[in-house]
Amino acid sequence: MSQQFRHRQFPAGNPLANALVIIAGIIVIALSLALGFIVFVGIAGFMLVMAAVISVRAWWLKRKFGAHKSSEQSSTSTRSETHRVIEGEYQEVRTRRTGRDKDV
Repeated sequence: MSQQFRHRQFPAGNPLANALVIIAGIIVIALSLALGFIVFVGIAGFMLVMAAVISVRAWWLKRKFGAHKSSEQSSTSTRSETHRVIEGEYQEVRTRRTGRDKDV
């Protein structure tokens, strides 16, 4: 294995090439950090907007159903909680008895 890879040094041939490699590396790292920061801010902003939309929607639904519930409670608040009326309809069905049913 060569000496260059063992000690991880820059090639000693041309100092100008070494400087250009260092500058290019710094530029690539800076661009990567900037792009990463921009993507992070974009995702964080999207999540913030979605959280706001969901919280406003939840508040709206709670308000809507809360108003319905409070109006329902005010109409039933005059009645006692122990006396509840269940309204409904029923229909009586008469069955014909045959001779077989009389034995049972």
